[in-house]
Amino acid sequence: ATLAEALPYMRAYNGKTFVIKYGGHAMGDEATAASFAKDVVLLKQVGVNPIIVHGGGPQIGQMLARLKIKSEFVDGLRVTDAATVEIAEMVLCGAINKDIAACICRAGGTALGISGKDGGLITARKMQLSRPTDSHIEKALDLGFVGEPVQVNASVLHMLVQSDVIPVIAPIGLGEDGETYNINADTAAGAIAAAVKAARFLLLTDTAGVLDADKKLIDTMTRADAERLIDDNVSTGGMIQNHGAPFTPAAMPGGCSV
Repeated sequence: ATLAEALPYMRAYNGKTFVIKYGGHAMGDEATAASFAKDVVLLKQVGVNPIIVHGGGPQIGQMLARLKIKSEFVDGLRVTDAATVEIAEMVLCGAINKDIAACICRAGGTALGISGKDGGLITARKMQLSRPTDSHIEKALDLGFVGEPVQVNASVLHMLVQSDVIPVIAPIGLGEDGETYNINADTAAGAIAAAVKAARFLLLTDTAGVLDADKKLIDTMTRADAERLIDDNVSTGGMIQNHGAPFTPAAMPGGCSV
């Protein structure tokens, strides 16, 4: 019965690409990670091409605390100085990235852990944010080495997918002058989904998700749906902003559902 129910979806998405954002809060314990890996491998086995983009905010925070490096947030984004971006790169591209890739390999898949710096995958620039003041003049906020994607080299991912490899991507980008930028994982995953024209963009997180006017979960959403919810003031606050990074429906592919 399960197979009969799944067959139409297997046909519809055969050869299509899914981008999955795997949140730091959603990684949970070993059993949860193993279950996630098995699902990813199953997607690959039935003809879907999954691309994983992971976060790691809690893990970065734990390492900063262990090293006694103070960290602060502005509008939900971690202010990232030179020392902090080194720790972020170490945590995201090291332990987390390789653990996820290894877990998928143990589940029977072939995963490769990379970062946005590898192969020029993600070109980034310094994120520019501002905040209105009492005098109605916008005040620029300096977040340090917090970046936003400028360009995604989709050919790198196409090459891996065609080789039956499951990419596992750490959201670290490279600036045009060689700077390293820490990118919000939601933002990085959205940019990658747009670049590869993903059929589905799935987000695994510890929050309920986007809610409708009756406060009920919306499990599938198109770009038009998102724009309508924002225009109608149904989606507000954190539902619009991914930890302070503005959600930009125009950056998503037209046929991509969240």
